[in-house]
Amino acid sequence: MSHYDYDLFVIGAGSGGVRAARFSAGYGARVAIAEERFFGGTCVNIGCVPKKLMVYASHFSEDFEDAAGYGWTVGERRFDWPTLIANKDREIARLNGIYQRLLTGAGVEVFEARATVVDAHTVEVGGRKVTAANILVATGGRPVRAREPGCELSIVSDDVFYLDRLPERILVAGGGYIAVEFAGVFAGLGSQVTQIYRGPLFLRGFDADVRAFLAEEMPKKGVDLVFNEIIEKIEKTSNGLAATLTGGKVLEVDQVLYAIGRQPNSEDLGLDRAGVELSGMGAVKVDEHYRSSVPSILAIGDVTDRIQLTPVALAEGMAVARTLFNDEPTTVDYRDVPSAVFSQPPIASVGLTEEAAREKHGAVDVFRSSFTPMKHTLSGRDEKTLMKLIVERAGQKVVGVHMVGLDAAEIVQGLAVAMKAGATKADFDRTIGIHPSAAEEFVTMRQPLPDPEDGQAAARAAE
Repeated sequence: MSHYDYDLFVIGAGSGGVRAARFSAGYGARVAIAEERFFGGTCVNIGCVPKKLMVYASHFSEDFEDAAGYGWTVGERRFDWPTLIANKDREIARLNGIYQRLLTGAGVEVFEARATVVDAHTVEVGGRKVTAANILVATGGRPVRAREPGCELSIVSDDVFYLDRLPERILVAGGGYIAVEFAGVFAGLGSQVTQIYRGPLFLRGFDADVRAFLAEEMPKKGVDLVFNEIIEKIEKTSNGLAATLTGGKVLEVDQVLYAIGRQPNSEDLGLDRAGVELSGMGAVKVDEHYRSSVPSILAIGDVTDRIQLTPVALAEGMAVARTLFNDEPTTVDYRDVPSAVFSQPPIASVGLTEEAAREKHGAVDVFRSSFTPMKHTLSGRDEKTLMKLIVERAGQKVVGVHMVGLDAAEIVQGLAVAMKAGATKADFDRTIGIHPSAAEEFVTMRQPLPDPEDGQAAARAAE
C-alpha cells in the first residue's frame, strides 16, 4: 500500500479527466478528482454538446422552407432564444449529474474545489493539502481573448451559451472551426452575420478544396464573408457597437464574437513551482505516456495542445489508466484521427489533405465530386456537396477522405474505420453503394483528376 493519500489525483473533471479517474479506480487505484467549475468540462458545458444543440436549432429555418417543395404548408413560425437556452441548460445540468454519478459510482473521491500543484506529489485543494503517487492535469483550454481597443465590449465562445438575447447583428472574428460554426448558427437563427478573417481564406490546415468550397457555400446561408481584414477597435454607440476594420470600414453591430483560437488552461496551477516544463503557449510538454518533465505529474487533453478533440482526450485518459494501474503501457495512435466541423454545410475529414499527401507520398490520385444533394432537387435550395478521396499512387491506399455537405460527420465516421484498416481504392471500388444516398458517391468515383501543374497545390495550401 502506497504511503500517499491517493494513487492518482486528477485536476479537472472534463472528458479526459473523468475517463482516467473512473478506469483507474476500476483497476483498484485510490483516486480523487477536483473540479472547480462544472463536471464534463468544455465539451459538455460550453463546447461540443450545447453548440451541436444550437446547430440543430439553427437548421429549422431552412427545414421549414424546404418543406414547401415536398407539399407541406408551414404556418407562422417564430424563434424564441430564451426557450432554446433554458432547454439547453436543462440538458447540460442532466449531463453534469451523470458525470458526477459516474465518478462517485466508481469510488472516486470528488472535490468540488480548485486544486493546484504544490510539488511532485502534493496537491492543495479546498484549503488543505493531500498527497498522491501520481497527479494528472486535465484542465483543458480556454478561448484566446482579443487585445484591441474596446475588446472588453466583445464576447468569446464561452459567453455565447449565456447570452440573454439573440443579437440582430453580429460580427464574428476568426477563421477556425469555432468561428465558422457560430457564424452558421447565428445566421440560421436569423441574425445578420459578418465573419472576418485576417487571411485570404479561412480554415487554415484543412484541405484547400474544402476551404474554397465552404467559402462558396456559406454566403448562400446568409453569412457575409470578409477576408484579409481584422478589427482595429470597437466602440460603444447609441445603436450598439461600432467595429472599425483595418481597411477603414466601420461595421455597426449588436455583438462582436472573437473566435481567434484557444490556449491551454495551465496558468496558476503551480506547475512552474513543481518544475513542470511548459511550451511557449503554456501547454504541458509530455512524453508518449503523458508524463511531464516531472515523472509523477502527467497531463492529457487540451492542456497538452496536441489534438483538441474530446474523443482524443478520452483515449488519452484510458491510456493513462491502463499504463499506471493495469500493467499495460498504452499510447494513443494520432494518425488518421477523424474530425468534423459543424459549419453549414458541415465538414468531415480523416487522413491527409491533398497538399500534405503530395508532400508525403509524391504522386497521388485525387478523386473529387460535387453535386446537388437529392433532398434539394425538390426543395430548390442552392446547396452543393463536395466529396474527395486522396489515394497514394504507388500502393493505391486511401490516405485522405474529405466531405462538405449534409450528414458529412455520419458518413466519414464509417470511412475512418476503413482507412484505419488500410483500405485501398480497389476496396472502395468493390464496395456496393447504398442507393439512393450521398454516401454511395464515395464508392462510385472512378476517374482521378489530372495532376496539377507544378507548385499549384503548394500555392493553394499557402493561402
